[in-house]
Amino acid sequence: MTPTSPAAHAPAAAAQTADTALGVLPEWNLADLYPGMDSPVLLADLEKAAADSIAFETRWKGRLEDLARAGGLAEVVIEYEALDELLGRIVSYAGLVYSGDTTDPVGAKFYGDVQQKITDASTHLLFFTLELNRVEDAVLQHAMAHDPKLAHYRPWVEDVRKEKPYQLEDRVEQLFHEKSVTGRGAWNRLFDETMASLRFDVNGEELTLEPTLNLMQDPDEAKRKAAADALAATFTENLRLFTLVTNTLAKDKEISDRWRGFRDVAESRHLANRVEPEVVDALVAAVRAAYPRLSHRYYALKAKWFGKDELNHWDRNAPLPKVPSRTIPWTEARDTVLSAYGRFSPDMAEIAQRFFDKGWIDAPVRPGKSPGAFAHPTVPSAHPYVLLNYQGKTRDVMTLAHELGHGVHQVLAGPQGALMAPTPLTLAETASVFGEMLTFRALLDAQTDPVQRKAMLASKVEDMINTVVRQIAFYSFERKVHVERRAGELTAERLNAIWMEVQAESLGPAIRLGPGYETFWTYIPHFIHSPFYVYAYAFGDCLVNSLYAVYRQAESGFQDKYFALLKAGGTKHHSELLAPFGLDATDPSFWQKGLSVLEGFISELEAMEA
Repeated sequence: MTPTSPAAHAPAAAAQTADTALGVLPEWNLADLYPGMDSPVLLADLEKAAADSIAFETRWKGRLEDLARAGGLAEVVIEYEALDELLGRIVSYAGLVYSGDTTDPVGAKFYGDVQQKITDASTHLLFFTLELNRVEDAVLQHAMAHDPKLAHYRPWVEDVRKEKPYQLEDRVEQLFHEKSVTGRGAWNRLFDETMASLRFDVNGEELTLEPTLNLMQDPDEAKRKAAADALAATFTENLRLFTLVTNTLAKDKEISDRWRGFRDVAESRHLANRVEPEVVDALVAAVRAAYPRLSHRYYALKAKWFGKDELNHWDRNAPLPKVPSRTIPWTEARDTVLSAYGRFSPDMAEIAQRFFDKGWIDAPVRPGKSPGAFAHPTVPSAHPYVLLNYQGKTRDVMTLAHELGHGVHQVLAGPQGALMAPTPLTLAETASVFGEMLTFRALLDAQTDPVQRKAMLASKVEDMINTVVRQIAFYSFERKVHVERRAGELTAERLNAIWMEVQAESLGPAIRLGPGYETFWTYIPHFIHSPFYVYAYAFGDCLVNSLYAVYRQAESGFQDKYFALLKAGGTKHHSELLAPFGLDATDPSFWQKGLSVLEGFISELEAMEA
């Protein structure tokens, strides 16, 4: 690991990295989880996790139906939740250490060893949910009706029961579970370590992925083109590996789906998200039908601003011409987001402030650090951590607002406990996108310069296109890949062709997809880590646009209802959570409401040209 990496030393106080333009950037303090990789506390917890998991299986396996009838099942669920919390704390720490520098061999070995030990321990817990689903419905309903402690876990129990049609015989489940470390998990790790080790030659300077992608937003077109060419060159050099990873993981998923009885390639994701397939289909259909009046229309307008008939793919996210740009210091980004949160709710700002004050954020770009950004919930007894690669762009401020939204959500849902705090992906993006919208609106309302206002609106439109249009295009790409993989392996050329098809459809004729762009599917981590995750972004964006419209109507009590939604965690279906706001995701017009916000921004930009 790099000497500045907090993951290497887990300091008692958060570390900081100084950058002349950005100011002092925080590095997270993981000591709230464990003091270090060789900590006696961590080693003791690993031993406890192994021993307690074996004891749990020995004590309770084969007894759940009798316990449900006799009234003792609640204590077993409570014990199971405590084990889930312990295992989650350990694996969260290992994952965060690894994210800090995926190229460090010591950290990588630690991560791999912990994964193996947690897998071994959790193998002894597999029986629990499988056996729970074999308890008769009437018996389980009677038990929950007569035991308040068990009734507390009703949302979790009912979620577990939804998996019942797709669960397999215990030994097959155990085999799937144990082989995950050498199967999907190993291929995920190969992708991560490969991506972190890639270098991109931009005009003689070797850069990692994040700084190279950042250059695609540079005001200088020559730099944008150089970055795009460097990305294409390195992706092409590694195309064979990424093709193998993609084919292997798609086949791995097909095997699991076939054994479990999932018919559609995305059905398991819909089940995990607790969302009906027809709701997702309606979202996808609405967005694809809106491509011409959203992305096609906007990029034609942007090309006009650049004095061109069409833009090259490296110009898609370029800043507007003749608009002064600047690097935004970290302290300004922090104050901007906290102020916007505070105007909505002082309580929300107070929770977000903790992330800055207590070392819960890792912001600098470092060699080997995981690209992108995330908020990791860890476990309810601890707190979330946020990873960023902050480089001072306006989009980086929006990313900070986004990830802090996740963090606030995770803090508020934490009291639901380890089993019920996790939120389905479709709702997990609610607070993050809402946090972005609060921040954007605060900045826009304060902006009086028409040139800067236009630039801000354009930037927001591009972010929304990236969140809605681009993510649905990603979903279309995944569907095509996974469906075709059922008939055999896909060549790199075929993967490239599918990518170009969906990108051309979604971006429209004003974007010229030049040579090299066909390989840009290779770096999207969601395809590897979470197949079909991507539609959750579009779901969240459209949902938040509708929510924000309710908020702007100054409906009394909105903040209380919103906090109740976040505090619910995974205890309620999306229909229950949206009902207090008068919203219904099963209504086809729901998606049109969300898309109309984006359409309105584009109309406002067009009006500025009149």
